[in-house]
Amino acid sequence: MSVAAVNRLLLSGQYATVLSVVKGFRNGAVYGAKVRFPHSLVMSFLFKRESPKDMAKGILEATFTHSKNLAMFVFLYKSLTSLMAWLQSEKVEFHSFMAAFVGGYLVFGRYNKVNEQINLYLLSRILYGLAKLGVQKGYIPKPKHDTFPFFAAIVWGVVLWMFEYHKDTLQPSLKSSMTYLYHDSNQWNSFKNFLIYNK
Repeated sequence: MSVAAVNRLLLSGQYATVLSVVKGFRNGAVYGAKVRFPHSLVMSFLFKRESPKDMAKGILEATFTHSKNLAMFVFLYKSLTSLMAWLQSEKVEFHSFMAAFVGGYLVFGRYNKVNEQINLYLLSRILYGLAKLGVQKGYIPKPKHDTFPFFAAIVWGVVLWMFEYHKDTLQPSLKSSMTYLYHDSNQWNSFKNFLIYNK
């Protein structure tokens, strides 16, 4: 099949639903790799003490996991929303939740560090979004003043309280960052590990 024939098929509108699922899979794979590879690369160089071979293996495994999982999730989500819309002869708001619920359970419900990070990232975004939605829908009164300073104060107050008194409940990477910032800064025995190196 020639490129011209493929372009004609893509522009014909035939199989648009199936083709959007395929492109969604592709975009999930590409986006997952674009986001995870630089993140893993930087975090490995900053915080890991492994051989270059082990570091490269960890970076590639994390990138593959993120890329594969996001591709599979997009594939499932788009397939299920399309199927539900076809079965009901219309697109309904509930379809998005149900399709994502199933995809989230099947793909992001398997515990690994990549899935944990993605789920935690999304949790913070949806809590923030739900607060805004509550105001838009009138469930929460519209604030008369800027609430962002209070939001920041609560977030930082809670995280430092948890770190100081309930450290075992925090995610390991957050605990490690907090230890570096707030506890390692209490220890030194020379100028070298006071300003040049941490330990």
